[in-house]
Amino acid sequence: MKIVVLDGYTENPGDISWAPFEALGELVVYDYTVPCEIFERLSGVSICLTNKTCFPKEVLEKLPDLKYIGCLSTGFNVVDVEYCREHGITVTNIPEYATFATAQMTIALLLEICNAVGHHSDLVHQGVWSKNRDFCFWDGDLTELYGKTLGLFGFGKIASRVSRIANELGMRVLACRRSEVTEEMKNADPQVTFVDAETLWKESDILSFHCPLTADTTGLVNSETIAKMKDSVILLNTSRGPVLDEAAVAEALKSGKIAALGADVVSVEPIRESNPLLSAPNTFLTPHIAWAPKETRLRLMDVAAGNLAAYLNGSPVNVVS
Repeated sequence: MKIVVLDGYTENPGDISWAPFEALGELVVYDYTVPCEIFERLSGVSICLTNKTCFPKEVLEKLPDLKYIGCLSTGFNVVDVEYCREHGITVTNIPEYATFATAQMTIALLLEICNAVGHHSDLVHQGVWSKNRDFCFWDGDLTELYGKTLGLFGFGKIASRVSRIANELGMRVLACRRSEVTEEMKNADPQVTFVDAETLWKESDILSFHCPLTADTTGLVNSETIAKMKDSVILLNTSRGPVLDEAAVAEALKSGKIAALGADVVSVEPIRESNPLLSAPNTFLTPHIAWAPKETRLRLMDVAAGNLAAYLNGSPVNVVS
């Protein structure tokens, strides 16, 4: 049985092993695949793995032998799952593999905004401290998080972990969920107060987004919702780039309505040179690396291989189609 990985480089640039998949069949790994190469590489192939290689209806229609698509990610928007469901193609994803790493990145962005560690380290290396008459110096305002209110839009496993870290920092935590908040959830996270969106915008000093990208969340942060937020609010986004209306956020950063933005995702990746966030002040951008620690990618590999093994055994798991 042949297993084809269409774009394996980001998951495994060479520092981990594909052995879990090699144990399941004949494995062929391509670092990258452009659209015109898909049909040749998947000719006669029933099983493939993808990260960002897209499978819209017009591609799937030309792959009659394809029976399984394993997404090497939590998101599966690159696959037309409705078509797959209708035509018996099993699609799986990797839920929650990056919970720890993404919560860590969220807090890292927040701490960088509040403590300016990178900026001050650069100044020390440039000799500014050596020339200072005092035993210490700081360049710009520093922020203590104790007593601040953190608002979480979306409350799954990642946001729950962020809330626990924030609680240890002495923060008040609010959360807004699109779906029902159960008593079990309240009991599991007693440090969190669940509120509606209007309250979240109004009362949060820091807003962090942990929601999937849907029609309702696309452009969620726009000029209208920004106007409802506190002056000098801090925004964090480790969910999906299009959750933010980037032009509106950039304008609010320039006016000072938003004090700072920390984001690991943007609307189009890699980021375009024309993205308005690149020229906005107090903007901290990382290149979609929350999921990239080696430990995290090893977990992804193990779960993805487990998904395929379960499918081959006739009991598929983590099915999204």
